[in-house]
Amino acid sequence: MNMKIYFGRHVFGLAAILFGVVTLVWHDFNTWQQIRPLGSIPHREILVYIVAAIEILGGLAIQWPKTARAGAIALGTIYLIFALLWIPRIVAEPRVYDRWGNFFEQFSQVAGAMIVCVVSFTLEQLIYLSGTAAFVPKWIPPGQMFWAITTTVAFALAAIALLSGRSALLASRLLTAMVIGFGLLVWLPALFADPHQLINWAGNAENLSIAGAAWIVTDFLGQNRSTSQ
Repeated sequence: MNMKIYFGRHVFGLAAILFGVVTLVWHDFNTWQQIRPLGSIPHREILVYIVAAIEILGGLAIQWPKTARAGAIALGTIYLIFALLWIPRIVAEPRVYDRWGNFFEQFSQVAGAMIVCVVSFTLEQLIYLSGTAAFVPKWIPPGQMFWAITTTVAFALAAIALLSGRSALLASRLLTAMVIGFGLLVWLPALFADPHQLINWAGNAENLSIAGAAWIVTDFLGQNRSTSQ
């Protein structure tokens, strides 16, 4: 009997551990996890340590089958809380899509929401196309705007495939590969160029976490196809 190994949860857990370590080193939440509604509470550093502990322990727990469920629940809960804390800003500025985009970036880490979040990523890149292009390394031909448009179209096609169920497994695989590519071509070089910036560590952790969530969806679709054959 052949046993397939599914790596999605391991990548997702590794990203959570990185989140926790970054939180501890900087004694603060990263730029995507801005818990601004809680920013003025007393003894905020205690909350920082609690979140870091949940991320690290949850990331470790998800690596082993016996504790994976508990780890997934812990991480899913904390990421859901991060997402919900963006809702007051959405209510305050409903026409600013950046507020919605930040909500869905957090929500995307709850892997079951990946389909909805791919739609959001498409809209966010479309609305902020110039900003997206600025992230593309200038040395990659044929140009920054070309890749900004191409990846936006790729997100849209992945969303259509996942929503319709047609070629969903292929779409999820390509989506995972694209997000990993973002990490290798954008965030990792930025980290090496300036390791003292929190945003570079946070960006790598965030990208790795989204890649892990997409990979989990890929593993789920692949497992379902295997059992149905």
